[in-house]
Amino acid sequence: MKKIEQHIKDEQYAKAYLLYGEERYLVRAYKNMLKEAICQEETMNFSYFEGKDISVNELKDVAIALPFFAERRLIIVENSGFFKNSSDAVVDIIKEALDTTYFVFVENEVDKRNRVYKTVSGLGYVCEMKQQTEDSLKKWALKIFNKAGKQITVNDMNFFLGVTGLEMDNIYNEAMKLIAYCAKRDTVTARDIEEVCSTRTVDRVFDMINAMATKNTDEAMRLYSDLIALKEPPMKILALIGRQFAQLFAVKKLYEEGSSGSVIAERLGIRPYFINRYISQAKGYTINELKQAVVDCVDAEHKVKSGQSEDKYAVDLLIAKYSM
Repeated sequence: MKKIEQHIKDEQYAKAYLLYGEERYLVRAYKNMLKEAICQEETMNFSYFEGKDISVNELKDVAIALPFFAERRLIIVENSGFFKNSSDAVVDIIKEALDTTYFVFVENEVDKRNRVYKTVSGLGYVCEMKQQTEDSLKKWALKIFNKAGKQITVNDMNFFLGVTGLEMDNIYNEAMKLIAYCAKRDTVTARDIEEVCSTRTVDRVFDMINAMATKNTDEAMRLYSDLIALKEPPMKILALIGRQFAQLFAVKKLYEEGSSGSVIAERLGIRPYFINRYISQAKGYTINELKQAVVDCVDAEHKVKSGQSEDKYAVDLLIAKYSM
């Protein structure tokens, strides 16, 4: 990403860019940065193609056209599938395009063995936008608050990221809501976060399993009903329950082997701020119960997909079994 920033600063651009990766916020941000830098406010020398039915001939025509009263022409191609299903024609277009033509490809799926990928990698710059570390996200979120004239403590920032998760889109949106909510104050507090920020589905599932672990069947069912009322698909909830039980099984195993909370957090990729909650939740079950819970989640999914059970009923049974 720093390389792209340097290209923009020097106004020396690569022939083609490929932007992809799980952090979609960064993909969009750098796509827009390149568009603004290369095109500025030009519209006549900018072309946008999207989807898997892009006309290769039309793309070629644009690529070999001289820019109109400008130094550069920019073509953005998004979600084309060219980087999964290779196209010799697209390879030729990139290679034969005029020196004044620049490409920015934005994709969800990429195969590094693909000829188009190798061509862009050789002639231009490929940038995978990975999920950022928690520390880098804290610094980024702090800049958002500081720019708006708001202060937030370290503990409250940890709490904030615990509520939002580590997706930059969600962090940004929730930060904007907090800034608006605290318009007349300089400080953002934990109470503000509780009042304003949306609780993610994954957090509701965590709370639901916590209720199950403490044998609070009524609370577990209430949380499940809330998720259904929010139009969350039962199969998505089942997948999250299965993932949570698998995580708890791993936590329980390491904890019983004598690993410390910090070691468990590092090995399993759990945020240190929450590891004690995971350990506490894991203590509600035996290692064999957690292992069986994972098996039962897989079995429930199979029964639903094979038509042996209705999705909501399958999850009902699972919650009831592990909360009694």
